[in-house]
Amino acid sequence: MEKPIENVFPAGARPASSPTGLRLFFKKLAQQKALVFMSVPFLLWLIIFKYLPLWGWVTAFQKYRPAKSFADQQWVGWLNFEMIFKDAAFYQVLRNTLVQSSIKLILGFVTAIALAILLNELRSLLFKRVVQTISYLPHFVSWVVAASIISTTLAPEGIVNVLLLKLGWISTPVLWLGKGEYFWGILGASEVWKDVGWNTIIYLAAITTIDPSQYEAAEIDGANRFQRIWHITMPGLKPVIVILLILNIGNILESGFEPQYLLGNGMTVDYSDNLDIYVLKWGLNLGNYSLATAAGMFKTVVSFILLISANSISKRLGGSRLY
Repeated sequence: MEKPIENVFPAGARPASSPTGLRLFFKKLAQQKALVFMSVPFLLWLIIFKYLPLWGWVTAFQKYRPAKSFADQQWVGWLNFEMIFKDAAFYQVLRNTLVQSSIKLILGFVTAIALAILLNELRSLLFKRVVQTISYLPHFVSWVVAASIISTTLAPEGIVNVLLLKLGWISTPVLWLGKGEYFWGILGASEVWKDVGWNTIIYLAAITTIDPSQYEAAEIDGANRFQRIWHITMPGLKPVIVILLILNIGNILESGFEPQYLLGNGMTVDYSDNLDIYVLKWGLNLGNYSLATAAGMFKTVVSFILLISANSISKRLGGSRLY
């Protein structure tokens, strides 16, 4: 088996900047050329769709007009950012984005970890596969179809109102998607229903790496099932949980677009609109591309800072980290 690329330099070898180090580096690349070729499509995708579009950030410092050439655009400096921070609607969508992301983050972690542990504890392999399949299926349903299902379920004549009326918990049907104070809860429940099965995959994979002898030793020592989960399974999942938490903190301003856009309406706009919808409205609907770019740039920069900060904090605490 070939050694991983990080072990290319033995102890005491010259650094990569030296001629000998460079020769060793390129020699290892030649030995692992298959892996290098496999990474080329991903690198091309990353450059074309992630780095080249960063050139568009210059429009955030212009009064951009699509009909004019780049040389004829009017430069306005930080004016678009000043307009954003003076806009009350921006702070409202920022609040909505943070709340929606926090709900998604908390519910996503708790439900996915809980389901992974419960599936791992099942003794019937057939039942386990059935539950996994059922929980995975909603992830492959587009949000257009999922939003239609959710809207039908929560309609005044939908199954939710019918059950609540039968149980006597409400006296009249509730217009669930017509009241803003219900939107965050509905969005969180919808995200869990759609993605909980898919999110459990990585946790189930992490559980399989735990040495079974630890469970056997704990059982011999008299530990019950809950104690084995708490003292063996959860510590085994800790590195994965920390890494995913760092990544999700970096995406705290990425609360989504499709569910908010499809489930939201004029009656819930104060709770459903987030930064992505804010950018869409200013960019495509109102034609102010510069202000929309400034808002998107703000979101990206803040997300990058949060990601670096979360990774640094984890590094200082001695936990798992990205680098």
